[in-house]
Amino acid sequence: MSMKPLEFDRRYGELDQVIGAYVGESADDDPDRPSRALQAYLRHTWHTRPWALSQAERQIREYARNPPGRLRLRLGEFYPVPDVGLPDSEIQGWFVVIADHIKRSVEEGEVPSPSVMPQTHWEWQARFPEVAQLFGGWFSQDMPDEFVDHEASLRDYATTVDCVLVARAVGELRELLALGFDESDHALALAELGMEVDPPVSYTPGEWLVMVADRLGGFRAEYGPPGDEG
Repeated sequence: MSMKPLEFDRRYGELDQVIGAYVGESADDDPDRPSRALQAYLRHTWHTRPWALSQAERQIREYARNPPGRLRLRLGEFYPVPDVGLPDSEIQGWFVVIADHIKRSVEEGEVPSPSVMPQTHWEWQARFPEVAQLFGGWFSQDMPDEFVDHEASLRDYATTVDCVLVARAVGELRELLALGFDESDHALALAELGMEVDPPVSYTPGEWLVMVADRLGGFRAEYGPPGDEG
């Protein structure tokens, strides 16, 4: 029987966050240098959830000490490590290396400097999670089949999603725009954050981001027929 969510999070929740940072990246950590993926995890986590680093180190090291057997994996009682491009025989040693890097970072206070631009897909998604929900959910390749145009899709998001999350998306968009990216960087941001359709033909990527932030900041839910103020 698979573990209940609370038990999974207690034992493997932060380990799963670390491994997720390796999707599309190389697990090429060595004792002297953390990989690009691990650097992204450390950078983001230090500046958002520093308390989680000790959990990550503990969970990873415990997993390395007690790797699962086939029976416990089949029963769902252990975290199944996704394919990170390493042979199974090397996973245990790799876990020890990344646990050592996390421990060293915490004990020696090695706080990575913030990066103006996220360096990995995971870091883009972790830094701008609500914008990723917006673009990945409402502007996927299926958008033309579901909405008549970009405006309709955006209005659906603004009127069906909780206003707190909409406000969060606006804040993330403002942060993204404040970073001073050029148009090629804005195009990269749209792709990394899940947008699979082009902006409307009259907008550059940067102009589209500005328009989305302005629209979401101005949308209000409508109650009753137009003009009904009662």
